[in-house]
Amino acid sequence: MLTDVLIRVVAVVGILLPVAVATFVGRRRLATLQMEWRSRFRESGPLLVVLLVVLGINRVMRQEGPTISDAIGIQLTWLFYELEGEFVLVFQSVASPELTAYFSAIYVYGYAFLLIFPGIAYFALSNTIYFRQLLAAYSLNYTIGLVFYLVVIALGPRNVMPDLLAGTMVYDASPEYHHFTRQLNSSTNVFPSLHTSLSVTVAIFAYRTREQYPRWTPVAVVIALSVVISTMYLGFHWVIDVVAGIALAAGCVALSMALVDSRNAG
Repeated sequence: MLTDVLIRVVAVVGILLPVAVATFVGRRRLATLQMEWRSRFRESGPLLVVLLVVLGINRVMRQEGPTISDAIGIQLTWLFYELEGEFVLVFQSVASPELTAYFSAIYVYGYAFLLIFPGIAYFALSNTIYFRQLLAAYSLNYTIGLVFYLVVIALGPRNVMPDLLAGTMVYDASPEYHHFTRQLNSSTNVFPSLHTSLSVTVAIFAYRTREQYPRWTPVAVVIALSVVISTMYLGFHWVIDVVAGIALAAGCVALSMALVDSRNAG
């Protein structure tokens, strides 16, 4: 089942990316990229290596993290529930099979596309500042998120009140998606929401590059907002997780701008 979903994700994203490149990047930038890609790669290579290392560590910690978290983590599930109550159930009032299918697809396919395309788009810009800052922001999101996942033990709404969320939970609507997400995330990895933080990070960068990619900005914002809503609609995250994810995104973007030289950006 995992292999089937992975193949589908690759296929869907593989179709979306060329369409997005043709629509938003354009032939002129692609032609310039063919001549300049080596110098751009050399300039951005160190940060790309850092991101790959961070992703590798996160992959290992998906297996080892729960054991470490059990030893050093602080259980905050019921604090979140006491603070927030059943607020996420507001989505039950508007739930429908069509919305559930949409948010399930956004959570898996839309999210993957949203994270990958900006890397291509910003690499296609002659000035690599946005590409390098994006790589740094991704690395910071994953690194800081991992620290929180180890320290904070928190179950999401789907685990705390499964009966009340049965109508929209992804594993009731799409069992294959549930199996896929279980391979990527521990059930205790809910604070902060990395789906939210990374999606909002992309949306912020899209706004920052609205002059270079004016048509991409509204598309990125809509997809990012859909991903954020999907995390609560499908019962993965509390509103607290989402708010923390937004704060994490803002902090990581600010840090990436401070850490990566922003002179001559444009």
